[in-house]
Amino acid sequence: MKKNLLAALVLGATLVPALQGCFPVVAAGVTTGVLATLDRRTLGTQTEDDTIDIKAALRLGDKLGDKAHTNVTTYNRKVLLTGEVATEEAKTAAAAVVSEVTNVQGVHNELTVAAPTSYSDRSNDAFITSKIKGRFVDSGKFNPVHVKVVTEAGIAYLLGMVTQPEADAAIGVARTTSGVKKVVNLLEIITPAKARELDIAQKSTPPAETKAQ
Repeated sequence: MKKNLLAALVLGATLVPALQGCFPVVAAGVTTGVLATLDRRTLGTQTEDDTIDIKAALRLGDKLGDKAHTNVTTYNRKVLLTGEVATEEAKTAAAAVVSEVTNVQGVHNELTVAAPTSYSDRSNDAFITSKIKGRFVDSGKFNPVHVKVVTEAGIAYLLGMVTQPEADAAIGVARTTSGVKKVVNLLEIITPAKARELDIAQKSTPPAETKAQ
């Protein structure tokens, strides 16, 4: 029962961005709020990451206009850039713009110089992400909330704060998921003792501080 609930929450969070036009906002908020209490990042860091996502996306829009397709994903103040831009100069400029956003501590520039992908390609990437997250839950080897998955053009990027065994398990699941062409490991490795410390700290956070961000 607990596993089924976790699967519903994880997959719900994965699908919400693609369904914002027809998915109740309150449901999205509940899902985000529950998952926030399981995340190893503090609530303050989660809020900062969300703010970085918004500011970076706006700056990229101003800098690159509609000639590029870019996605911003921030985890623990480190930004992953994926998508397509027209030139190498645009790729370099994108990283520079994002690195200047307040609280950004690093940028993984995975943008490719190519034409923007189609809507069907992006839908397929979202489907692959949902499959990976579902298989994380089924594996039962680690808490799937601790690993964020971003899929772009069939390439799965993994972010999170995990122990080495958790990282190995996540990478193994992602690599063997149908549709995945490559796995890029951006996971931050922490010790088992640190993982326990972070997990306990989040569980002890007062409910009033773990509402939707």
